[in-house]
Amino acid sequence: MKDSTSHEPAVHHSIAHVSKSAGISSRTLRHYDQIGLLKPDYVSANGYRFYTDGQLVRLQQILLLKQLGIKLDTIAEILDEQRDELVALSTHKEQLHRQRAALDRQIAALEHSISTLTTGGNMEPEKSFDGFNEQYKQEVAERWGADAHEASNRWWRSKTGDQQNAFMEEVKMLNQDWIVAGKNSVPPDSFEAQELAARHVRWLQSAKGTPLDSGDPAQHKAYICNLGEMYVADPRFAKNYGGYAELVRDALRVFAERAIELD
Repeated sequence: MKDSTSHEPAVHHSIAHVSKSAGISSRTLRHYDQIGLLKPDYVSANGYRFYTDGQLVRLQQILLLKQLGIKLDTIAEILDEQRDELVALSTHKEQLHRQRAALDRQIAALEHSISTLTTGGNMEPEKSFDGFNEQYKQEVAERWGADAHEASNRWWRSKTGDQQNAFMEEVKMLNQDWIVAGKNSVPPDSFEAQELAARHVRWLQSAKGTPLDSGDPAQHKAYICNLGEMYVADPRFAKNYGGYAELVRDALRVFAERAIELD
């Protein structure tokens, strides 16, 4: 839609130009039009779509939110409820700055590991894992409170390198066993699946800074069920289970709903 308050004609960008510049296909842009996510300013008689600068800003936001793993229908809701594009862009910029800072720290950590392996020196866990535990800081705070990440971070840094490796090896073996159970079509409420769910919850309990630290069984159940949903919805977690994240979710839900007492 054209801006009636502007005294200068809007600059229009062809769908071919936008497609090439943004690195997405024209088919994707037409799909965004069809679902109402990104409407062109106008469509010419030959069917070509044309976009204004304002619509390019919206596309930029769409691509940023997609990188965060947010679904298209949710992106539409976020953008439609947005009142100030400049504020939104500034927020996205700050998020990217935080991500870049975390990446810089991760690169430095990898350089430390490479240098250690090259020279035969000793690994320093606080350097080797610096930056990696920041990846989910914001969403942990949003889901479980501002203190949750700090408590978890303190707990992780209190571990020796061997203890950290053992913790990660435990979840690696657990994930592999979930995949085997999925390949064997194990039902979520079966004895085998519930044994895995119990192992999974014990592993979760071994980490500090989560709602499992509370004495409220309702919080325990909600946390376990919400985690299961996140394993399915978030591709970053779903990939750990080789296509069987739904089994993990359903088995954890059965475990939680049976109200097994957590130590």
